[in-house]
Formats: sequence, C-alpha cells, structure tokens
Amino acid sequence: MMSPFKRYLAEEIALDHVEGLISRREALRRLALLGLGLPAATALLTACGADGQAAVPSTPTASPSPSPTASPAGPSPLPTEAITFAGPEDATLRGAWAQAPNGKGAVLVIHENRGLNDHTRSVAGRLAASGYSALALDLLSREGGTESFSDTAQATAKLGEIPPERFVADMKAALDELAVRAPGTKLGMVGFCFGGGMTWLLLSNAEPRLAAAVPFYGPLPDGADFAGTRAAVLGVYAEQDDRVNATRDAARAALEKAGLTHEIVTFPGVGHAFFNDTGQRYNAQAAAQAYQRVLDWFGTHLA
Repeated sequence: MMSPFKRYLAEEIALDHVEGLISRREALRRLALLGLGLPAATALLTACGADGQAAVPSTPTASPSPSPTASPAGPSPLPTEAITFAGPEDATLRGAWAQAPNGKGAVLVIHENRGLNDHTRSVAGRLAASGYSALALDLLSREGGTESFSDTAQATAKLGEIPPERFVADMKAALDELAVRAPGTKLGMVGFCFGGGMTWLLLSNAEPRLAAAVPFYGPLPDGADFAGTRAAVLGVYAEQDDRVNATRDAARAALEKAGLTHEIVTFPGVGHAFFNDTGQRYNAQAAAQAYQRVLDWFGTHLA
C-alpha cells in the first residue's frame, strides 16, 4: 500500500499533467519512478481529471507562467553557506545556512518535493535579510544530498521512499543545529508543498521547541494530533488547490483541539505552489502578500 506522503507525491505529478505542466509520457515516467505500474498510473491520471490527451490548463489565469522578470517575494536574499552537521544514527546532514545580522529569531526551512534547490536557498536568504537566521535542510542528506540526483524526478521518488520517522528525526536534528547557531533566540519553521506537509508532521510529533510555524499548502498527516507542541501556527492555502484544501478543515480542528494560537488564511484566485517564483503557478501579488503575512507572524511569535 502506498504511504500517505507517497500518495501525495503521486497526486502532485498527476495534477501537473492535468494542468498541462508536463506531458502524459513524462507523468507516466515519474509515476513509474514512484513505483506505480502502468495500470495504476493510468487510473490515477484519469481519477485526477486527465482524459488521455495532452492536457491544457483549464483555467489559465489560475496558473500564470512566470515572466523572465518575475520578482521573488521579499527582499534580495543574503548569501547562504553550505553546511553539514551531525544527525541521528551517525548520519551527516546537509543544509544551507543564512545568518541574519542581529537576528530576531531562527527559522527552519523545508523544501518542496524536488529537494533542496536554489529556490529554497533563496527563501532562507530572504528570511535572513528580513532579520531571521535560517537553515534550509536537505531531507535527502543521507542519500548524498539533492545534488547527487541528476534527475529531479528521481529525487522526488526517493523522498517517497523515506519513512516519516526519519524525516522527523532529521528535522529535530536541524532544530538542534539552529539552537547552536542562533543561541538564545526562538525557533520557527516554514515549509512549502511537501515541506508544508513536513511542517505539519513535525508539529504532530510533540516538538516543544517551535514557537511559530507556517506550513504553505501542505498535506495534513492522517490523524494529526498537535498535543505537545506550543507553536503558533499560520496555515497558508490557495483557493484553487482542492487536493490540499481537502484537509484544511481537519487542520483547523486539530489546532483548535490542541488549543494552539493559529490562523488559517486562503489566498484567492491562485493555485498550489503560488509562492514559488521558479514555477509556472507563481503569482507575484499573492506571494508578496503571503511573505508579509509570514513576517508579521514571526514578528509576533518569534521576535
């Protein structure tokens, strides 16, 4: 049986095809890397709305293609430094570290389903420029790092094979590293897509050190229970992201049950991954608004 996170990754591939971002052949190739045979992959594409022909976006305005001059949200990033640090089971973990001058807090950044790339490093650099030292963790560290995969689809497939327990252990080790590099500051977290799911996952594993967390359009783990965490949570969603939005009410209910300070915000007129300025769904206006909401949230709960 497919794990919840592997299922999420498979559905994301299918959605990319349905919206015309990748061809049917490429979708089938990527699904095969995830372990789906042709019948199962075809059934998934059909269930997600593909008709067997080359897909085109049904609502072009929902997924605008970024122009070459599209500006990322937030300030110009400070440079990041490639670092390694000790992880569980004698593993060596990798990441990108951005030091903020006179940092107001420290933030763990979790990447999308293609691993740690320049976009995620840029987010860490932008946070540092905004006053929050940031560590972007590579969740493929134990495989030699994201850069060891020449094919991003293979990186995605490998993420689908890793058990959630390992992700949790590595993220906790990254918080250890943050605490060393930014002593005396409160710790926060932000993650995008797959990384948003990782943020929900860490929150549901009784991590008491997080003071604030911002999952961007991430899937909620089955049976999520936030008892044991004290984080103030800002959940970011996109109006035209039905797949992830299906767990939004459950996330709100779990936050309320745990008595956590929280806010759920849904940005209108945009789709999944609207914050990623390197992707075809990027929406500059919504991304700028979302980045300001993140800064406001961290300003209240981290600074």
